[in-house]
Amino acid sequence: MNEKRKRSFSDKVLHGIEVAGNALPHPAALFGLFGLVTILFSYIGFLLDWQGVNPANGETVRVINLLSKEGLHRIILGMVDNYTGFAPLGIVMVAMLGLGVAESSGLVKAGINELLLKAPKKWITFMIVLTGILSNIASDLGYILIIPLAGVIFHTLGRNPLAGMSAAFAGVSGGFSANLLIGTIDPLLAGLSTEAARIIDPNYYVMPTANYYFMAVSTILIAIVGTWVTHKWIEPRLGSYKGSVEPEKIEKLSKGEIRGLKGALVTLIIWLLLFAIGLIPQNGLLRGADNSILHSPLLKGFIAILFLMASSMGIVYGYLAGTFKKHDDIFKGMSTSFKSMVAFLVLVFFAAQFVAWFKWSNLGLLIAIKGATLLHSIDIGLIPLVILFIIFSGFINLFMGSASAKWAIMGPVFIPIFMLLGYSPELSQAVFRIGDSITNIISPMMSFFALIIVYYQKYDDRAGIGTIISTMLPYTIAFFISWALLLIAWILLKLPLGPEASLLYPA
Repeated sequence: MNEKRKRSFSDKVLHGIEVAGNALPHPAALFGLFGLVTILFSYIGFLLDWQGVNPANGETVRVINLLSKEGLHRIILGMVDNYTGFAPLGIVMVAMLGLGVAESSGLVKAGINELLLKAPKKWITFMIVLTGILSNIASDLGYILIIPLAGVIFHTLGRNPLAGMSAAFAGVSGGFSANLLIGTIDPLLAGLSTEAARIIDPNYYVMPTANYYFMAVSTILIAIVGTWVTHKWIEPRLGSYKGSVEPEKIEKLSKGEIRGLKGALVTLIIWLLLFAIGLIPQNGLLRGADNSILHSPLLKGFIAILFLMASSMGIVYGYLAGTFKKHDDIFKGMSTSFKSMVAFLVLVFFAAQFVAWFKWSNLGLLIAIKGATLLHSIDIGLIPLVILFIIFSGFINLFMGSASAKWAIMGPVFIPIFMLLGYSPELSQAVFRIGDSITNIISPMMSFFALIIVYYQKYDDRAGIGTIISTMLPYTIAFFISWALLLIAWILLKLPLGPEASLLYPA
C-alpha cells in the first residue's frame, strides 16, 4: 500500500509538471519569449552593473546590453547566421538525406524486422539504453538515429513508442559522459583540467584516459538504471499507445528483402574495411592532423560518414530488393524525409536566436561564475562537497549547454580546491562530468532539445516541453542518486579513476 501511495503521488507530481509545461505556448513561441526575456534581463543587468571575474582568464565579465545600439545591430545582422549556424540544423539535415534513402528503400524496416525476430525481447530496453550511451563515440549519431529508431522498435513490439524514445534519450544524453571507449570529450576536458591543475602544480598533466575506469563502470550502471526506470516508471505512467501512427508489422522477410539485406551487409563490410585501411597504418589517410585515431575525421565528422553509409546501403538494398527501379526513387526518398522536418525547421529558428542572445548577453556565464564562487566559499567535507558539486554542475547545465565552456569556467575554481584538500584533478573532473550529464535530458538549452520535441510530436501532436521534462525527470533523479553513490563508493574504496589516475593528490 505504501509503495502504491508513493507511486500515485509521484504520478500526480509528474502529471502536474507535464500539464504546466504543456500549458505554456507553442515551443517555438516559448523560445521566442525566452529570447525577449533575455533581452530584457540584459538591459536590467547592464543598468545594475552585474559583473564577475572569470576564473579561467581573470577577466571581468559584465552583462552585455542587447537593447543598446550595438546589441540591436548584432541581433538584426546575426539572425540569419544564428539560424544557419545552429549546430543541430546542418547535422540533422545532412543525416536525414542519407537516412531518407535507407528508409524509403525499405532497409530500415527490414533491418528492424530481422532484429525483432531474433533479439530476446526482455533485453530490448537495455540494449537501446546501452546503444544510446555508446553512440556518443560517434558524434551526434544517437540523437539522429538511435532515438527515433527506438520509438519505431517499441511501437512495433506493441509498446509505447514514447517510452522507447525516452529510454534512448536517457542513454544518449543523460549518460553523455559514460562510455566503454575514449570519446572526443575526454581529451577536451583533460586539456582544460591540465591547465587548471597547473595553477597549483606547473608540471601536472591530466591524461585523456583520466576517468576511463570509472566511466566504463558507469556505462553499465546507467544502462541498468535507465532500463529499470523505463520498465518501472515510464511505461506504466505512459500506458499503452493510443495514437494514430500505425506500427511496423513484424513479418518474415521475402527473398528480395533477404537479398537486399545481404547486399547492404556487404556494403557495410566494405565501408569498415576502408575505414580500417585508413586508420590502422601509422600514417593512414583517415587519421587526424596529429596522426591519432581519436581526432580522425571518421569520428569528428561522423554525420558525413553516416550520410555516405546510409545512402549507399539504402541504394544497394533498394535495387536488390526491387524497391528502387530508377535513380529518381533515390532522390524521392531524400525529399520525403525532409517533409517531416518542417516543424523542426520552424522551431529551430526561434531556439537558435534564444541560445545566441543568451550567450551574447553573458547572463549564463555570470550565473556560472557566481555559483562557483558561492560553492567555493562553503567549507565542508569531501563527500558533501562532491554531492553539492554534482548538483551545482547539473544546475549550471540548465543554462549553459557546452560541457567544455562550463569546465573552462569551473575547472580553475574547483580543481585547485580539490588539490588543496588532497584530492586529484581527475576526481574533480569526474564529479563535474556526472552533473554535466544528468540534467541534459531536462534542459531546453540542450542543442537537440527542439529535435526531441519534434520526435515526440510524431506520435503525440500535443507533446511539448512539459511532456519531455516530466517524462525524463525520473531518469535525471535516478541517474543522480545511482551515479553519486557509485562515485562515493569509489572514493571510499580508494579505487583509481583511470590509468595512473589516483583519487589523491599530495597537497
